[in-house]
Amino acid sequence: MTQDIPVEDLSAQTAKAELERLAGVLQKANADYHQKDAPALSDADYDALKRRNAAIEAKFPELKRADSPSDMVGAAPSDVFGKIEHKVRMLSLGNAFTEDDVFDFDQSIRKFLGLSELVGYTSEPKIDGLSLSLRYEDGALVYAATRGDGAVGEDVTANARTIADIPQTLTDAPDVIEVRGEVYMSHADFEALNTRQSDKGDKVFANPRNAAAGSLRQLNPQITKSRPLRFFAYAWGDVSAPLAKTQSAAIDRLKILGFQTNPLTQICATPQDLIDHYRKIEDQRATLGYDIDGVVYKVDDLALQARLGFRSTTPRWAIAHKFPAELAWTTLEAIDIQVGRTGALSPVARLKPVTVGGVVVSNATLHNEDYIAGLGNKGEEIRGGKDIRAGDWVQVYRAGDVIPKVADVDLSKRPDDAMPYIMPDSCPRCGSPAVREEGDAVRRCTGGLICPAQAVEKLKHFVSRAAFDIEGLGAKQVEAFYDDRQLPVKEPSEIFTLRARDEASLAKLSNRDGWGSTSVANLWQAIDAKREIALPRLIFALGIRHVGEVTAADLARHFGSWEALAKNVTTARPAALAHRAADLAEDAERQQAASEARRARVSDARAAALAEAEVPAEAQQAWTHLIDADGIGATVALSLSDALSNPDERGAIDRLIDQLTQIVPPEQQETGSPVAGKTVVFTGTLEKMTRAEAKARAEALGAKVSGSVSAKTDLLVAGPGAGSKAKKAADLGVETIDEDGWLSLIGDA
Repeated sequence: MTQDIPVEDLSAQTAKAELERLAGVLQKANADYHQKDAPALSDADYDALKRRNAAIEAKFPELKRADSPSDMVGAAPSDVFGKIEHKVRMLSLGNAFTEDDVFDFDQSIRKFLGLSELVGYTSEPKIDGLSLSLRYEDGALVYAATRGDGAVGEDVTANARTIADIPQTLTDAPDVIEVRGEVYMSHADFEALNTRQSDKGDKVFANPRNAAAGSLRQLNPQITKSRPLRFFAYAWGDVSAPLAKTQSAAIDRLKILGFQTNPLTQICATPQDLIDHYRKIEDQRATLGYDIDGVVYKVDDLALQARLGFRSTTPRWAIAHKFPAELAWTTLEAIDIQVGRTGALSPVARLKPVTVGGVVVSNATLHNEDYIAGLGNKGEEIRGGKDIRAGDWVQVYRAGDVIPKVADVDLSKRPDDAMPYIMPDSCPRCGSPAVREEGDAVRRCTGGLICPAQAVEKLKHFVSRAAFDIEGLGAKQVEAFYDDRQLPVKEPSEIFTLRARDEASLAKLSNRDGWGSTSVANLWQAIDAKREIALPRLIFALGIRHVGEVTAADLARHFGSWEALAKNVTTARPAALAHRAADLAEDAERQQAASEARRARVSDARAAALAEAEVPAEAQQAWTHLIDADGIGATVALSLSDALSNPDERGAIDRLIDQLTQIVPPEQQETGSPVAGKTVVFTGTLEKMTRAEAKARAEALGAKVSGSVSAKTDLLVAGPGAGSKAKKAADLGVETIDEDGWLSLIGDA
């Protein structure tokens, strides 16, 4: 089982399988937490999974998935509320779990900035609530929005106005300011609320965080007003004038403006000071009167924060030091199999509901058949070799918002009639063989599109918010239409033929339960509105393995049109097959290698396989063009090639394209920067900033930073010691400037 293999022991193949598992588990967790306000896992478990995912990506960067959890923030906003686009994205935080992580964070900060002296930080409790952004213009509250997916949140303005801790007006504030913080509920208020709910026979909440989130996201503001919500301010987004020169002074300014700020916030000079403050807060955790799940550290100097900038989903200048995980015991009542969009058979433990760290857990992942049997990926024993059976008394370990995992089994409480679990060798949905390939921890259904589970999951993905986002056509409607005899929808193109088929049918959709003339008319309108679709959304909606939102956007920018992408992938097919053959040859050679001398031949196996493939020059050029796309590697390229060369899948895609009226190419980013849209390469020694800072600055200005010089390179920035890259740039006629020229060009001189 891949989840039990230490990261350092993972092979490329097992790492790939583990990244796929982690992506699915973490995606569901984000939806449970941010959309449903019903987390199934503790923060500690969730953090552990994200940490493992990041470690695998660091070891195998070429295997990073397009839908990598590392690139995700929160979850898409609910359709129940209006949507508000954040002027400045609301990002998540990176995590620290040990004291070494804290020292590493400090070291990474100083290394990025090229500083040897101390930096200075603020340290504050991490409130376990719901993130909220409040926008004020000319001193008046204009709107309030939840974090959502970081870019777009839910409009909860009317509800936020009912919270006493949120000022309606500000005095002596910048003309525009977005104040950000956390909505939460105290322990005493939570207990009182649950007592009132129980007395009325209404829903009681699992924990204060759920109560706060559910209360803020009410359709009726009067319900929110009746709930005892509170708000701590700790950050800001869009602002027309600086609040202060330091994080700590800016927080003091927010307090002067009338916001509640956490009194435990403290300035710390060293990493050890941060750790000491963490221990102090941890000791007070049980007596604070509200939930926290860690301590947040931020670089205090705002000028340094600006230099450090952001990664794709997290700021470089902040980190959350999380508290440890929690455990609980309960009965495993049954083991079910779920079939995913890619055919993976995932065993799930159905548990007698148990509260773990304040969250009610009823499901847990069992990963795969080896994990159930008590075996690791290499056949080694885990849990002391104890297998897992229905009826067992099991220990549940929570680590995040996702499905928890079963960590241990108490054999002394095992029922006498408990039978060993046998993983099915056929798909429970379509009956197709379920095959576990050599080296793969996951068993997969081979039915493809004939498997209803895979087909339905693909359709759900197609209509999801980040894809076609068809109003009125959600998961339940997709399932109903898939099984419908009069108006079946078995593939995406049939969504767009629904109206014509309904008009030709005697059994009208408007005459069915749950539908009426208005809702049907709205559905037709919503479907027709999506006949024009942005290229990144189309690519993502196809549900091609390893192609998530980020990769879809990268592909769209690289190729500019669906026709160009499809033609390139089709042309590159011979090279893709040769690449796969080379990988198989390398794997075979590695498996056969029994001595150091034979292992030395492994590196030659791939080159030999490619040489024997006799790939046409046109195919090799297309393959090179494909994998040269920003964020695209061989794994994604092979997945694209497989999908577009499969007659059934390609046919379904072509039928969909025929139903669309326009595929809108991605807009070119206009940053006003002289390097926007250009490909820049840095080489040699930079003396006025570190290489990492230079790269981050260039990307912030809209440039693409590459590690190698090619004919596509627009600019080479060469410092002292520039070698082969400078020579190649000269040979290709690429413009070359020094560091001072670069700083002058971007206006930082």
